[in-house]
Amino acid sequence: MDLKKIPSPCFVLEEARLRKNLELISRVQREAGVQIILAFKGFAMWSAFPVVREYVQGATASSLHEARLCFEEMKVKAHTYAVAYLPREFGKIMEYSSHITFNSISQYKRFKRRLEKHSGHISAGIRVNPGWSPVGTALYNPASPGSRLGEPAENFKGKLPDGVEGLHFHTLCESSSYDLEKTLGYFESQFGRFLPGLKWVNFGGGHLMTREGYDVGHLIGVLKAFKAHYPHLQVILEPGSAFAWDTGFLTGTVLDVVKNKGIKTAILDLSFTAHMPDTLEMPYRPRVRGASEETAAGDKYLYRLGGVSCLSGDFMEAYAFEKPVKVGQRVVFEDMIHYTMVKTSTFNGVTHPSIAILRPDGKLEVVRRFGYRDYKNRLS
Repeated sequence: MDLKKIPSPCFVLEEARLRKNLELISRVQREAGVQIILAFKGFAMWSAFPVVREYVQGATASSLHEARLCFEEMKVKAHTYAVAYLPREFGKIMEYSSHITFNSISQYKRFKRRLEKHSGHISAGIRVNPGWSPVGTALYNPASPGSRLGEPAENFKGKLPDGVEGLHFHTLCESSSYDLEKTLGYFESQFGRFLPGLKWVNFGGGHLMTREGYDVGHLIGVLKAFKAHYPHLQVILEPGSAFAWDTGFLTGTVLDVVKNKGIKTAILDLSFTAHMPDTLEMPYRPRVRGASEETAAGDKYLYRLGGVSCLSGDFMEAYAFEKPVKVGQRVVFEDMIHYTMVKTSTFNGVTHPSIAILRPDGKLEVVRRFGYRDYKNRLS
């Protein structure tokens, strides 16, 4: 569609692409006999949940607010896991949760009595740490030495605490089915003794099954083999990126082009630190429509892309464009719906991107615009 018809800046979810991902996720659920639930930490655009609910019937939450969002907008109780629970919030978390996973044995013991007194049954689990992860970036590696995430096997002293019905591990990030297979080897070797007495296991997130080239058949085979070993266990996966992978973009406008020591920077009405913080954290270079992130000495139109905040590092190194970049030109960052949207901030008071859904019939539905009150209310 004509980019000029889209507010600037704006996140745009393409419903047709979302449905394509959901169809694949639904197929894996069906053929492998597992449950796949949405992880809000990766995709929490609740205006799209009516579409998501057509394919999956659950979600995982990492806080009271996410658990409440699950209950209100996914219409089910959440599978909740948090690194630590606030005592004053735990009562409400129980109201919105069907499963609660604890990061440590000590946290479980601290809240066990409250779970037992709750009017409805809540299935309790503990996150474990197999000590291996394929993730190379330390910031995203939950199995790094001394990690605070999950209990290592030795902390159980050969016995599960009474009342624990499930185990949860999460060691992947945009990983392959072969990484999952290797992780399961570590998991079973260390925690396999507990599996016969459990009701469920949660393989966490990071299963990027909707990425081009992902071996979906192998994933289904790995899951079916595990279930054949442990037919009594409910197997749960909670990918974040896979649901919204490559389902939409973030568009902005060039406000200025500045030059310094031969370097040209196109200043956008966007901010990498406020609107795309994972590009600086990971770090990675987002794809830009009509430009190449791979530059060469002979490239004629090289431009850094600069954010509108005051942070010196709020920019991406030069991209090679096909034509000169001009003020007023639209710039499109591809694949910006998963994780990016949920990490945005109003740093510097920069205008927060609107949120829109591009329907399969080509109609653009702007579901949210942000203004001064949104900025002010976050700081009051």
